[in-house]
Amino acid sequence: MTEDRDRIIESELKGLTLRVYWHLLKTRKEPIGVRSVQRALGMSSPSVALHHLEKLRSLGLLGKDSTGEYHLAEQVEVGVLQNFVGVLGFLLPRHLFFSAMFTVMLVLYPILYPPDFSTHNIVAFIFGGFTVAIFWSETYRAWRLRPL
Repeated sequence: MTEDRDRIIESELKGLTLRVYWHLLKTRKEPIGVRSVQRALGMSSPSVALHHLEKLRSLGLLGKDSTGEYHLAEQVEVGVLQNFVGVLGFLLPRHLFFSAMFTVMLVLYPILYPPDFSTHNIVAFIFGGFTVAIFWSETYRAWRLRPL
């Protein structure tokens, strides 16, 4: 049942609706009104923002309080959202943490173990360099795919 629901949400969560949901994920603590969504995303009119907020509400992702403001009801990880994690109010690529960790490890390795250009040092640098390059390319790819 949840797989069907996730498929439906993934098919509906595209374009401007995804941008509205992304904006709500970034401001998840506070309820947000139609006009503030319209202004933040540069929409042409409040009715466009209302349409997308109601679309998200019909999917069960948003709730609406008595004052007419919307709040995040559920966080789903479908589509491009699977590549991001929320940290201190920022949505960052999931691979960013591994990229930073392997970069620090690659930088610290020659400091802690001065290289003598033996086979194991060369192999460690090659594997470390490839790992850093792969993780940073995945981080950059996810960052490019984020909804703006």
